Amino acid sequence: MSNNKQNARANNLIEGDISSTLRRMTVPMVVGMIMMMSFGLIDTFFVSLLGTQPLAAISFTFPVTFTVISLNIGLGIGTSAIIGKLQGSGKLDESRQYASSAMVLSFVLVGTLAFVGYLSIDAIFHVLNASDVLMPYIHDYMNIWYLSSVFLALPMVGNSVLRACGDTRTPSIIMATGGAINAALDPVFIFGFGPIPAMGIQGAALATLIAWIAGASWVVWLLAVKRKMMLPRLLTLSELKKTSFPILKIAMPAAGANMLTPIAGGVMTAVVANYGTTAVAAWGVGNRLESIASIVVLALSMSLPPIISQNVGANRYIRVEQAYRLTLKFVMLWQLMIFVLLWLLSDWIGQLFAEEAEVGTLITLFLMIVPLGYGLQGVVILTNSSLNAMHRPVSALALSIIRLFVFYVPVSYVASLFYGLPGLFAGVVGANLCMALVSYIYFNRVLSSHITSLESNNSNE
Repeated sequence: MSNNKQNARANNLIEGDISSTLRRMTVPMVVGMIMMMSFGLIDTFFVSLLGTQPLAAISFTFPVTFTVISLNIGLGIGTSAIIGKLQGSGKLDESRQYASSAMVLSFVLVGTLAFVGYLSIDAIFHVLNASDVLMPYIHDYMNIWYLSSVFLALPMVGNSVLRACGDTRTPSIIMATGGAINAALDPVFIFGFGPIPAMGIQGAALATLIAWIAGASWVVWLLAVKRKMMLPRLLTLSELKKTSFPILKIAMPAAGANMLTPIAGGVMTAVVANYGTTAVAAWGVGNRLESIASIVVLALSMSLPPIISQNVGANRYIRVEQAYRLTLKFVMLWQLMIFVLLWLLSDWIGQLFAEEAEVGTLITLFLMIVPLGYGLQGVVILTNSSLNAMHRPVSALALSIIRLFVFYVPVSYVASLFYGLPGLFAGVVGANLCMALVSYIYFNRVLSSHITSLESNNSNE
């Protein structure tokens, strides 16, 4: 892609119509994520055919795997904020250098975290209250998954570079292709085919490894060779030091905020485990379905930040406010419709993902309560994304701490003490309501302070 086209895309984020720009950037993300997450749901479906114990085992892995993925998300957020600002100002040479730095950082940091996780599988999962019966399944899955997580780092951060340049279509294609590879290989490796033996839950992890290796190879070639958005070489030590700090300054608080989610999820999984293996299995399926149900929110959390960051760099805070409020209104209405749909389909979904009737009943209960709060959760997610894009990662981290450890875990736990699992599910909705109000009020105060400061500076000039 030519530099002129890159500049044109960046300028469109600053000058184009906000609603059409959001639609242009978000629709490809939604399509790509639907395909990728649908294949992830297929992954869960195939594992569920192995029985309740493998399904419960993979449910226990969600908080741990998301902790590693959260580091990638944080690095992607930092990369997007920096690259977007540089692209908007036309500093393309610096942009390429920072893109290279982000890719190296992701590989090294995620590789280190994965190695530590590999050495501490028993300790971590016993803390999560996993039974000894489930540990062999967990080992089979995580031993391979930790290796594959290193290769996931490159496409996740590479896609952030592409999105910061205004291209959301290509990341969607990369995500969808990786998901398709994973879904196609799942039944082959899990149940066996021809000379390939049945590997059970280990086969699901192997399919993921192959899919992510393909994605990593693709995105590195695309950025370094075809589009020249990163340098086709390793950075020198001095270059890496210079470019790492600005990325990490945003990425580490953002990664920390994302890592808090699986930590809280691990605590909640341990709480749910008190109600038995069937409850953990249902909780795991519910969380996977939540990812699908919130796919538009997740897509907007990737397409909104480049618009926010570039307009902040241009001091166009009115456009920031318009983009933020437009997305919140849309998300609240959209997620309400999703809740109604899940309510109507809850019995059928429960039967689809469960071999045991009790698991199906609990999945149905989850879907009739928890999705009511998905729109409110969307407000929280989009607010944090916007704060990171405004280079306020510490504020986003603080809100994440409040969300998870002031509202989500305490409210849900206390509600479960009085009303059991139904109370826990209702507590999740109540926690999202409280945090959505806090997030909305805080963001508007931050935005008002920026506008006031800008008006003051303009008047002084």
